[in-house]
Amino acid sequence: MTELLFLTDAYLAEFDATVADVTDDGGVVLDRTAFYIGGGGQPCDVGTLTDPASDAMYQVTKAGRGGGAIVHTIDGDQRPAVGATLHGTIDWERRYLLMRTHTALHILCGVVWRDYGAFVTGGDMQPGRARMDFELENMSAEFAEEVEARINAEVAAARDIGVDFMNRADADAHPDLIRTKINLLPAAISEVRTIDIRGLDLQADGGTHVHNTREVGRISVVGHESKGRINKRLRIALAEMG
Repeated sequence: MTELLFLTDAYLAEFDATVADVTDDGGVVLDRTAFYIGGGGQPCDVGTLTDPASDAMYQVTKAGRGGGAIVHTIDGDQRPAVGATLHGTIDWERRYLLMRTHTALHILCGVVWRDYGAFVTGGDMQPGRARMDFELENMSAEFAEEVEARINAEVAAARDIGVDFMNRADADAHPDLIRTKINLLPAAISEVRTIDIRGLDLQADGGTHVHNTREVGRISVVGHESKGRINKRLRIALAEMG
């Protein structure tokens, strides 16, 4: 089983690992990885794997689950040998922007839950831009402006963000831990990873996040629309960091 390093250290941009297997379609399975494998609306990481013994470099175009394993999809026809020690490097600029974006969504979700009591009905993100759908009856430009002011106040509050793990029984007993309208946690999961924006938002989550809300930078609400009678969408974008 591949050790998922990103679960405990989202800032790990480089790592060493051993090739445990090469799949029939050329994917590489490592004994450990810092490549985020995608999920919860957050895209997977991309980057490189380098063999120091031969100077061969492999472009990782995707990392995800496949056939019961964590598979790194490699561009081209060359593959490393099973047992080789590789050095992994994540596209950090992209990863960090996704971390900021994911945390921005949690700030948005936390504010809408705290102030309006609305469940999340869907969401998606790309580096620097994202959208989230809520169980809301009404949506307006004035509401979007109000939400923008409130989420940026949480960024300015410089709230620390922690990662923890909770057993399933405790997670199931925590009524606010799942903010989606439908509980998407598989029944087989016995330990639940949580992301805690201190004083604002505690959720079950498997993605990567920054350490403090101030790292997100300014969030703009760039769009709002109705997706149904009680389903409303907010679109956000992050300002570039200087």
